[in-house]
Amino acid sequence: MNNTREVDVVVIGAGQAGLAGAYHLRRTGFEPERDFVVLDHAPAPGGAWQFRWPSLTYGKVHGMHALPGMELTDADPSRPSSEVIAEYFTAYERAFDLRVRRPVNVKAVREDEGGRLLVETSDGAWSTRALINATGTWDRPFWPRYPGQETFRGRQLHTAQYPGPEEFAGLRVVVVGGGASGTQHLMELAPYAAATTWVTRRPPVFREGPFSEDVGRAAVALVEERVRQGLPPKSVVSVTGLPLNDAIRQAITDGVLDRRPMFDRITPTGVDWNDGRHVDAEVILWATGFRAAIDHLAPLKLREPGGGIRVEGTRAVADPRVHLVGYGPSASTIGANRAGRAAVRDIKRLLAGETVAAA
Repeated sequence: MNNTREVDVVVIGAGQAGLAGAYHLRRTGFEPERDFVVLDHAPAPGGAWQFRWPSLTYGKVHGMHALPGMELTDADPSRPSSEVIAEYFTAYERAFDLRVRRPVNVKAVREDEGGRLLVETSDGAWSTRALINATGTWDRPFWPRYPGQETFRGRQLHTAQYPGPEEFAGLRVVVVGGGASGTQHLMELAPYAAATTWVTRRPPVFREGPFSEDVGRAAVALVEERVRQGLPPKSVVSVTGLPLNDAIRQAITDGVLDRRPMFDRITPTGVDWNDGRHVDAEVILWATGFRAAIDHLAPLKLREPGGGIRVEGTRAVADPRVHLVGYGPSASTIGANRAGRAAVRDIKRLLAGETVAAA
């Protein structure tokens, strides 16, 4: 017996990008559960935000942009961002009646009959004419490999598992990574840890002055060019640099943000460099970023030789039925909003039988 359900559009993921896409579908006449369905693997509303560490308060969040159609107002900056944004997303889903199905794990997306796509999930299969993939990166933390890593007798964890600074009291901690998370972790850990050591592959780039619209557009353009070439996207932060604010300046003055080059190997008791230096450590914290969670799209063979999916706007060049929202240049809260609108505009044209040109 075939229990496959049919809709026009499946949205995978209910973070900022997925909710933005669902909002624009609803706004342009698509009905949830009849014309489209939103599938989310998380146990509750809030996207990846619900998994962030408690010490990441809403006031520390950089550039959280409101979802389309509903502002986030009067949020207490001292509350954990995981609570504030989860409550906001919950209210948003309810206000626009998006009827998100959760927890649903998407296993694979493959070709179906009649030019449709088959979305295989833990809750059965969906046959769809178009797909908005909004799965983000949180589920794919990137762990670099270094010689001796398996011999380390201490604890290794990734930003995705970071519990807050109190757990590292009295311990010697090596923080790996030159992005926003790495610097935030270091500044939080320093008052608690016995010692901290900061290592990065490249010297960190600190940005003076305000983050203007022109700077933002230039950064997004660099990321967009990578996905147009079919290369794995880099984060926007990787091309904008770190804002040199008062907290960062103080941490540099205090020696907390005293960067060392990347170590060459890991030992049972710490890390070593080829020049003979050694640092003892009980913890290695990998603030090394994330990769796009798109393995479920593998049956569609969308990846280019460079390792990424070539995207024009939000549309996968190899398959105009597939839109990646929150991928590459749209992997920011404001970018996801705009990309959701653009994806729905293209999908409406596709479903109406209009030609959608590949790049």
